[in-house]
Amino acid sequence: MLDLLWDDVREFFDPDLMGSLPDVQVADTSVEDWQAVLDLVRSQGWSCEYSEDGVAVRLPRAADMLARSEGADAVLRVWPTAGFLVIFRAYEASSIDFDVDLRELRGQDGVNLLCRLLRAIGRRLGKPVTLTPESDPLHPVIGFDVEADRVVLLAEPRLS
Repeated sequence: MLDLLWDDVREFFDPDLMGSLPDVQVADTSVEDWQAVLDLVRSQGWSCEYSEDGVAVRLPRAADMLARSEGADAVLRVWPTAGFLVIFRAYEASSIDFDVDLRELRGQDGVNLLCRLLRAIGRRLGKPVTLTPESDPLHPVIGFDVEADRVVLLAEPRLS
């Protein structure tokens, strides 16, 4: 069963309305949650590249990554599948923040890729994962609902 249908969420995948890199967040996290995400990346066999201040280095443990991010721009690029880039930014332990590029997520296949990612992270952490328009964290539109154990609409599309 599909979490979301393209026809129902098409508006939320429009870079002109959402910005090309909408924000995805897991709130109220810890270093342990960050480590669980790093472990998920490894266990899924997703390709990844970690860099500090633009220099690629070996992916550290979450505690080290977060400590370094205070003085460096720590970025983890993950490819859950070819052609789909997810960019994690290690700003702080209390929030896992990442971007997805809507230009890479077109049609039902793109919706399915995003839903699989949000579900995988949400299930691993047992926490909600929300997607908001770029630079508008107060208005989530799609998210993983822990109780429902699926990705759901959090806002109604304006256009039909």
